[in-house]
Parts: sequence; structure tokens; C-alpha cells
Amino acid sequence: MNKLTKISSLIAFALLLLSTIASAQEKKSSGPAREPMLVTVDWLADHLMDSSLVLLQVSDKKDYDKGHVPGAQFLEYESISTPHNHGVTLMLELPPVEQLVSVFEKLGVSNSSHVILYFGTNWVTPTTRVYWTLDYLGLGDRTSILNGGLVAWQATHHAVSTETKQPAKGLITPAPRKEIVADADWMSSHLNKPGVTILDARTHEFYNGSQSDGNPRSGHIPGAANLPYLEVVDQDNNKFKSPDAIKELFRAAGLKPGNLMVSYCHIGQRATVLYFTAKMLGYDAKMYDGSWEDWSHRKDLPVVTGESPNKL
Repeated sequence: MNKLTKISSLIAFALLLLSTIASAQEKKSSGPAREPMLVTVDWLADHLMDSSLVLLQVSDKKDYDKGHVPGAQFLEYESISTPHNHGVTLMLELPPVEQLVSVFEKLGVSNSSHVILYFGTNWVTPTTRVYWTLDYLGLGDRTSILNGGLVAWQATHHAVSTETKQPAKGLITPAPRKEIVADADWMSSHLNKPGVTILDARTHEFYNGSQSDGNPRSGHIPGAANLPYLEVVDQDNNKFKSPDAIKELFRAAGLKPGNLMVSYCHIGQRATVLYFTAKMLGYDAKMYDGSWEDWSHRKDLPVVTGESPNKL
């Protein structure tokens, strides 16, 4: 081997070494891999003994006590919301970060956990609200929902348990994602703004204003299109519809690729179904926490009635 060949070989080796180091550093800096947002009962059965797994049931306590996925903890839904005080606070609002951290740490959740949420009966919308809350804390990439919930688990003859065991306390370093939370000021300043698609997740009669939900005004936020949350979920089994079917629903509602999807509903619960599925499909998404309850009480904010702009 002549001198030039040796130099060329050394250069090639050095470049390969640098490439390998850069690749390793990139993997290290990217952190833990994103967990699947939606898992099946077969997936859960195969991973039930994973050391990082934290199972949380979202339901009535009596449903949990009758039987739950082995190892699951009961999440008291009210514990992750600001206490409702008529005339002072909204029905459902994010509480202080410190409260959320305390609740989830007591259930065994840590930054390294893979949290699996599932509903006991038909609590689909509270479950997606819990997902959104964990995403707000910075744990969304470590959280999944069991498609079909406990009913799907039992339908495939998987065992349930009535045993409860206090988990070891978790350790969460919160990284609040304020960008996924919209308030009235943000909504008001983004009405009919290019690149922003506002979707109302309520059923049609509330959207068009023909029926009141008990709030001061009826109708919808100007420029918002209507995509009822019920259309995203199969009503026969409470499973999310296929990605292609949901993508078509979003397209029909006027959500374009690259647009920011902002959802709202009555109180900020049902809208999280649209948030969850939009994020699952790769859209940039946020949710108006106060939703119609907040908007309708603010008399300075505009309200319209009638049909969705995408239906005209």
C-alpha cells in the first residue's frame, strides 16, 4: 500500500468514526422514543409486565372495584381539574402544575414511565382529556390510550382483577406545554386567521344554536366548523375509527395539511377527542380549555348561529 492509499484509508476511517459518533449523539439527545398513542388489547397483553408500564383506569370508582386490568390504578378524574365553584370557576379547567404532578406521582408515574390510559365503560372523552392533561405536563410522548378500553380487554377474554396495590411514588419533572392550551384571548385573536382551523366538537344542534346547553348564549365561535366528537369514535364499541376515516372527517371539516387544529366543545372535554386524533394523525393541535362555557359568558365576544362554513 502506497502513502497516498494509506492517507485515503485513514481519512475514510476518520469520517466513518465521526459519522458514528454524531449518530450516537443524535439518538442520545433525542430522548426516549415516542410511544404509540393508541394501543390494542393484544399489545397491552404482550407488554403487561413491562417495568416502565403504568396503567390508569378512568371511570367511576365502582367500575374499577368490580374489576380492572391487573396492576391498574384508579385515577380520580376530579383530582386533575380546578374545583368547580359556581359563578367563580369553569366546570373543567387545568389546575396548577404542582397539583397535577402530585396526583400522577402518587399513581406511580415518572418521566420514564409509559402510561396506558383506559376507560372502564364508555368514558372515552374523560380519557382523552387525561391524555391532553399529561401532554400538557410534557408526558404526551410517553402516554397511550387502550383502544376500546376495558370492554375490549374483556371481550378478548383477558383477565381482570379486583386487587389494588399502592405503587411506589413516581418522580415527575414537569415541562408544561402551554402552546397546546388556548384561552379566550388567543381564540379571539385567531378568528378566521389563515393556517388556523377551529373545530367545534359538539353535536350539531348545539353548534348551530337550535338548542341551548344552559349557557348564556347559543351558537358557535365565528369561523368554526363542526365536527362532532361522536363521528370520530365507533359508537358500537367505543373504538377510534381508522386513521383514514378520521383523516377524511378532518378534511371534510376543512382541516388542511399544515394547518393548526384548535378544538373546543361545551367544557373542554369532548374537544380532546379531536385533539388526540389530530395529533395522532400528525397535525399540530391545541384545545380551548374554557370552551363554549367560557366563550358564551364573555358578552364582548362574537357568537354566530347556523351552518358550518364548510357545509355552505
